[in-house]
Amino acid sequence: MSGPALLLAGFAVAGSAGEASALLAALTAASALGGPLLGVRLDRAGRPGRLLAVALALYAAGLLGVLLALDRLPLPPVLLLAAAAGLLGPALSGGWTAQLPRVAPGDRLARANALDAMTYGVAALAGPALAGAVAVAFGPGPAVLVAAGLIAVALPAAWTLPARTDTRHDRPAVRTELVAGFRVLTKRPALARATVVSLGSSAGQGMLAACLPLLGEAALGGASRGPLLLACTAVAALLANAALARRPDLLAPDAAVRVGALLQAAALALAATAHPLLLVAAAALAGLGEGPQLTGLFAVRHREAPDHLRSQIFTTGASLKITAFALGTALAGPLATRSAPVTLALAATLTAATALLPSPARAGPPRQEPAPDRASQTPCHSRPLPALAGVRLASAGRAPPGCSARGRPAAGCGRTSATGRRTPSRTRA
Repeated sequence: MSGPALLLAGFAVAGSAGEASALLAALTAASALGGPLLGVRLDRAGRPGRLLAVALALYAAGLLGVLLALDRLPLPPVLLLAAAAGLLGPALSGGWTAQLPRVAPGDRLARANALDAMTYGVAALAGPALAGAVAVAFGPGPAVLVAAGLIAVALPAAWTLPARTDTRHDRPAVRTELVAGFRVLTKRPALARATVVSLGSSAGQGMLAACLPLLGEAALGGASRGPLLLACTAVAALLANAALARRPDLLAPDAAVRVGALLQAAALALAATAHPLLLVAAAALAGLGEGPQLTGLFAVRHREAPDHLRSQIFTTGASLKITAFALGTALAGPLATRSAPVTLALAATLTAATALLPSPARAGPPRQEPAPDRASQTPCHSRPLPALAGVRLASAGRAPPGCSARGRPAAGCGRTSATGRRTPSRTRA
């Protein structure tokens, strides 16, 4: 909600779509830069929830600062203020999700992971709609205030998140941990593959977003109707993740990431026809791919990321996806003005190509997870997930361990569901 609300506020004050877009671009581009550093700080904090609460509070204050500065300062200082707030943007997504194992440990993580992914769908559906409704009823300024208020509602839940029980006092320098985090992202085959596939999908989504006004104008009776297809996509993604929440073992995480990308590629190819009914079908198909893909991606990150680098992996992954989406939008802009179908065909090819990349061979011995610390397995409680939904709403705009070196399940290695839960293997010892 914060992105669309800020966009509307910028347009209302400046009267220029270009200046309003620049304001939103400053907010989102800075998020891509701030993710890795914020993740490192969360991983090093003894009480990551309190640092997360501070980051959320500063982000909300930044939104209010931008709103106050819009009609008082020239555009360049306002853009700098938006960029400063945007540095903390990953706290609203990856920063929260990385803390999930602390409030839903063990068997609870599978369902909680699917519910977490559902909050993204709820936010994508309700956030822009709420921003528009408040802006129409009360003005764009109050829409920004509501976005900041929704973030503030989550502050108590963030502040009371469980403390880290494995705090190390001899941690290396921040730069060293940044390098270590990127090494984990690139050197662990399953995590690297899931990241690459998700980036291809994000770029394709950005290219589709650039084509939506043209598709609306050509097939739906008006350019403003094109973005309404995103609501159909969000509903389909929400329903798909609801099914996964009920049946966490329905689809393995790595398969969910790849199958989700292929479904999105098929949706992009279908949208290239620019037929009204096929456009609606394409939007629904894209949602059926996006929802399970996000659930699977989170499960792979939870499974592969070392605990002391988990927050960095999540916030860096969120930053990379934001960058891929922005690059896709920038690439599609000039292409779509020449031919939207060709642009969508290119997006479908890119998305499918990343999903069909050959599986990398596992390098070195399989990673052994440390024994769980029972002291850190805090009972699941109900406060973080509702608060998480509020944060998502405010921010909306838009081989397993224990297996052999060759990737085959070793004796006793169970299958992993789309949300990270393992089911017992039938392999005899």
